[in-house]
Amino acid sequence: MPRATKDKNCLPGIVTALPGPKAKTLIAKDKQYISSSYTRGAPVVAHKAWGAMIEDPDGNRFLDFCAGIAVCSTGHCHPKVVEAINNQANSLIHMSGTDFYYEPQIKLAETLAGIAPGKSPKKVFYCNSGAEAVEAGMKLARYHSKRPRFIAFQGSFHGRTFGGMSLSCSKVVHKRYFAPLLPQIDHIPYANCLRCAYKLTYPKCEMHCVHILEDYYFKHVIPPEEVAAIVVEAIQGEGGYVVPPPEFHQTLKKIAEKYKILYMVDEVQSGMGRTGKMFAIEHWGIEPDIVAVAKGIASGLPLGAIIAKADVMNWEPGSHASTFGGNPVACAAANATIQLLESELMDNARKMGEILIKGFRQLQKRFTVIGDVRGHGLMIGIEFVTDRRTMAPDPKLRDAVVEEAYKHGIILLGCGSNTLRLCPPLIVNREQCEFVIDTVGKSLETLAPPGKN
Repeated sequence: MPRATKDKNCLPGIVTALPGPKAKTLIAKDKQYISSSYTRGAPVVAHKAWGAMIEDPDGNRFLDFCAGIAVCSTGHCHPKVVEAINNQANSLIHMSGTDFYYEPQIKLAETLAGIAPGKSPKKVFYCNSGAEAVEAGMKLARYHSKRPRFIAFQGSFHGRTFGGMSLSCSKVVHKRYFAPLLPQIDHIPYANCLRCAYKLTYPKCEMHCVHILEDYYFKHVIPPEEVAAIVVEAIQGEGGYVVPPPEFHQTLKKIAEKYKILYMVDEVQSGMGRTGKMFAIEHWGIEPDIVAVAKGIASGLPLGAIIAKADVMNWEPGSHASTFGGNPVACAAANATIQLLESELMDNARKMGEILIKGFRQLQKRFTVIGDVRGHGLMIGIEFVTDRRTMAPDPKLRDAVVEEAYKHGIILLGCGSNTLRLCPPLIVNREQCEFVIDTVGKSLETLAPPGKN
């Protein structure tokens, strides 16, 4: 059982066997009526939530360190976001923004255009999710460039629609039995891919995964004049929370500019303050041509968008639309969310991220099964390996750590083949971060004791 806490609003409290009886009943009904395609990270049934805490119907309290997969950026049910939602719902719930006008949508677009990376004027297109944002970005890239092809990356994930699925290259289960997929998409290695064949030819080249695009693919595989956009995650999410080396995006952007290829950055998971900056690409000083956002933008309400340079978003009326995209209530939540991010939460993400990275690097010194600790802000990946000499992935150990954390009231998720992802709400505090570090450390003492790994 987890240690006791005096503050029920801060740390876990498990009062029944997990899952509890009420949770078991609901899980059984879920199995009967809900699609089997859903993956379930743990048998957690959310009943109510506040801050970084979730309570199930049996009264068990969990510390949510996945934030609804990086969605609840301001925490669960932040009072200011709830107030904004209530106020808007009392005046206007829906009036399709593709055919009419309303202030929350316009206000949010002005805000997004102002906070987007770079100084170029921007315009916004609204949708409902990250996958839809990626789809919209692909359509805009083709429309603007009049080119058919895309370049994406090994390990990438861009959603489960046909366009997003075709760009993605992280797990075969995402594509099995769904062919044919969108044609004319080529995948190249992402950043620090140590298995890249180009590295064998140029062993001293730290930027092999970028240079291989121009030195090999553009000479032998892909006509560059046919490429509409390079679609890249600022930091890879589903692929393993992979942080690229310092020059990766700058070099890639220069290649894109050289061949008049649009640079489209997927910030669905990494954006909206998660890395300590509003957009993760800002860590590299890049101004993308198109940015896809969703997840944390509206603190849990369904909203996605692309923010593009105004001269890129030049499609004609009717080219693309979305009935619910930019819904008034979702936009009100987003406006409140961005105010909170700018006023306090991005700074907190930086500070708490430093605590987590420092704490897990201390664990890394004790446990050789921790291969890497990486990230920015509160987008952190902990990679588990059989040992650091070979860096062979150990997905079973990663999964066992997730399971042990669940038993102690912590909700965690994996990503990639062997990485533990830390993406808590941006309101998380020091005590909660230290509790997670301590719990994972104690779990590893049992699962992979220092003297035996």
